[in-house]
Amino acid sequence: MLSRVVVVGSLNLDLVIGLARMPDSGETVMGDRLEQHAGGKGLNQAVAAARLGAPVSMIGAVGSDPSGEWLRGVVAGDGIDGAGIATVDGISGTAVIEVDASGANRIVVIAGANEHVTADHVARAMAAIPDAGIVLAQGEIPTDAIVTAMRAGREAGARTIFNPAPVREYPESMYADIDLVIPNEHEAAQLTGMDTATTVDATDAARTLVRMGAGCAIVTRGVRGAVWATADATGSCGSFHVVPVDTVAAGDAFCGGLAAALAEGLSISEALRWGSAAGALAATVAGAVPSLPDRESVEALVNAGS
Repeated sequence: MLSRVVVVGSLNLDLVIGLARMPDSGETVMGDRLEQHAGGKGLNQAVAAARLGAPVSMIGAVGSDPSGEWLRGVVAGDGIDGAGIATVDGISGTAVIEVDASGANRIVVIAGANEHVTADHVARAMAAIPDAGIVLAQGEIPTDAIVTAMRAGREAGARTIFNPAPVREYPESMYADIDLVIPNEHEAAQLTGMDTATTVDATDAARTLVRMGAGCAIVTRGVRGAVWATADATGSCGSFHVVPVDTVAAGDAFCGGLAAALAEGLSISEALRWGSAAGALAATVAGAVPSLPDRESVEALVNAGS
């Protein structure tokens, strides 16, 4: 039986600007496209898990603006249970994303309604989901809401996953309620104060996150794959070769893909391959939610790489 994935996180309207290269400070450059997509790390990860076949519920908030209703439509369109999404006065979360010709990106986020995801709301919404098997949160909502999500997930007997993006001052006591923490190499360096340039360095940083209390730490490294550590073992996972178009949401696809695989009862090593394949495929399509792959595509890439 599939476990339910509960995603606690942000929902955003993404405004994507395509340009040949990033401007220097004080410089004006001409863009070549402007697109509107659904995004936010929470919504991205929820959609990624849902498209791979996991039953998904989402907890978060949208604004009372037209973007809020549009985002609810996106949630419903991917079969995600949105009963835990509140509507608050004001604007929905909004991100302005610059993507250059190489596929690299810079992102500026206005939190909007995401700043109003409270610990009380998360606790009430979690209590209304009796079959949570996995609880997945990210850093684009207030810290007390994240702490509550991890604690409530642990108390419900669910496996808890935290993607600490963006990095903030997270209370170290929270790590005791995290089964898997998944930063990228830059976030791992900020969280631990350690170099993560090499495989050995990244693995040492993962070990440090485990010593901070997490059950397992997975450090993603883009085209160099990922490394992981538990209290008594370490390992790595390679990447899948693709030609990148836009790396927006690739990390979210990794997290959602890994969560969906764990929801099916796959091992960590198998789940890492699902996450890596989902992340690679997301980098081949522009946008956030539009780039998230379906199950057939991920399975094909995983099997081709076996």
